[in-house]
Amino acid sequence: MKSKNTIEEYYEYRDKIGNRTELYRIVSKRYGVASALYPGSHIDIAPSLVIPKVIYVDNFKGAINFFKNMEMIKKYIAENKEYEKSCDIVFMGQDYIEELDVEPVDLIISQYAGFVGQATKKYLNIGGILLCNDSHGDATLSRFDDDFEFLGVIGKKNRIIDTKLDDYFVLPKSKNVDLVKVKEKMKGPKYKLTAENYLFRKIK
Repeated sequence: MKSKNTIEEYYEYRDKIGNRTELYRIVSKRYGVASALYPGSHIDIAPSLVIPKVIYVDNFKGAINFFKNMEMIKKYIAENKEYEKSCDIVFMGQDYIEELDVEPVDLIISQYAGFVGQATKKYLNIGGILLCNDSHGDATLSRFDDDFEFLGVIGKKNRIIDTKLDDYFVLPKSKNVDLVKVKEKMKGPKYKLTAENYLFRKIK
């Protein structure tokens, strides 16, 4: 019964946050992603449905307990995955700010979990992709980080938009973005034009 409850718990969480499988599918196909790091993942295992190797990192007790049933999780992924390779799922029950014993990956996923991009970019391959939102200001810090190139945004129906990118990260009256304030408040500024998710490429 416990194994069944693990997947039910994931379904309940997915219903609450929205099914992000299509988001991960679009990004992984577009950029040829074979491996991903998901700091602050909680129990969102959707990336493993479309990406062969995913490393989940979360020190939240609920996530640690969820991933204890790794056999059932791997069974579920194996039965529902969209790639031919066997799935490689790793869970690390720690704070992502601490040193992670991981090989560089093709994609880092940042969803409502703080400054993930800044804390973990050293684990991203050169040319690798950061998928993030700006809930806590992660996209803002990445936009003004010389290590990253702003590639595009995720529009409606999970379409990747890579045109007119200069229209994003612009404040009303063309005010300058105060990065110190963003870090202090852990909140993305109210720009004139925003998106649910942003895409960056690590260039150095």
